[in-house]
Amino acid sequence: MSLPNPEELVAWDHAYLWHPFTQMQEWLEQPPLIIERGDGPYLIDVHGRRYLDGVSSLWCNVHGHRHPKLDAALRDQLDRIAHTTLLGLAGSPSIVLAKRLVELLPPNLTRVFYSDAGATAVEIALKLAFQYWQLRGETRRTHFASLTEAYHGDTLGAVSVGYSEAFHRHYKPLLFDCHKINPPHVYRWERQVDPEAALGAAIGDAEELFELHGHEIAALIIEPLMQGAAGMWVQPVEYVRALREITRRHGVLLICDEVATGFGRTGTMFAIEQAKIEPDLMCVGKGITGGYLPLAATFASNEIFEAFLGPYAELKAFFHGHTYTGNALACAVANSNLDVFVEERVLANVVQRSRQLTERLARDFAPLPHVGDIRQVGLMAGIELVADRRSRRTYPSAERIGMKVILEARQHGVILRPLGNVLILMPPLCIRADELDRLCNVAAAAIKTVTGA
Repeated sequence: MSLPNPEELVAWDHAYLWHPFTQMQEWLEQPPLIIERGDGPYLIDVHGRRYLDGVSSLWCNVHGHRHPKLDAALRDQLDRIAHTTLLGLAGSPSIVLAKRLVELLPPNLTRVFYSDAGATAVEIALKLAFQYWQLRGETRRTHFASLTEAYHGDTLGAVSVGYSEAFHRHYKPLLFDCHKINPPHVYRWERQVDPEAALGAAIGDAEELFELHGHEIAALIIEPLMQGAAGMWVQPVEYVRALREITRRHGVLLICDEVATGFGRTGTMFAIEQAKIEPDLMCVGKGITGGYLPLAATFASNEIFEAFLGPYAELKAFFHGHTYTGNALACAVANSNLDVFVEERVLANVVQRSRQLTERLARDFAPLPHVGDIRQVGLMAGIELVADRRSRRTYPSAERIGMKVILEARQHGVILRPLGNVLILMPPLCIRADELDRLCNVAAAAIKTVTGA
């Protein structure tokens, strides 16, 4: 078929597509921004206009778009095979990738189970944790625990442990109960105490829960250092370490969801490195292929793996899988992604750009009268916009302040995305100093324009 023109694409989008996390009545009132190409940290629309990708195409792009090494890896694999199943067969790219990933992990994590998205990686971790205790004979461990305001994806198990009232209230009857513990949030937290007191209170909450219910909990799942979709809520490393110690003391498994924080976002390859902990299970996705193709992985300890071993007749196997598990194209690109991390010293750039971002946030955003709070770990930042700074009064959701800010930024060639009234800055890890300055300049100006600052 001949390529459609931009007007046809707009018409077809409005006629046939249902976009994620989108009120479609609102969407249909305006022509969409249609992206046709990419170039490093830039997106290019069907009219040739360039935009700085300020949210890494939903937090997954690492080295920029059309990176020559990743492109070459994809083309090379296409000359071999695009996909074959891992059910009853093995594939070279997935084997090599598994070995390389394990070599980056704490020594207790020795097994890799592939899937295709962060939510499915979380589902796998939950099922592994549950079945592990059943196989061990501790059948009362049938519950899970997670952090208040957690988000772990949109499949039903992930929703159960990462419930969001705004997103998931219609599905409550389908969900299983999950214990919640309060993390050491400061700005919006009811106690509104200093960070040290909040940390002590949060650890106390965790201690109390596990003293009462530790014997029936299979696993605690957390997003280490930064709760992303909650609004960029930061945790000190001491909190992550405390949760590991508490769960170990009560015999509870710890699942670390690094779908958003993994692959360099926080300044280290994985956030758990900064806390110096070893989880029992860990989930990754998004940046595993540099943002090129859908791929995710769940890492498990050897202790968990061995619990599933036995004669087939015992039915101890993990009966779970996906059609595209360990897809050859995705794994080939993921292997190349790891090469680029080393060859281009990506983590060193993240450290430098993170310092630059910290300085810009303090200088150009913190003084703005409608910026209530700024939360940052590495190249992950959230800027909370408020109607009144002194009282911390939020903007009504109907005002769509966050959406207005990103639309204003778009007029100046920068793509952003809010979480309600929290503006997210999460550029590709390859971003240069001048590009980061531009991102900050446009975002700050957009906030001023929309809030009338």
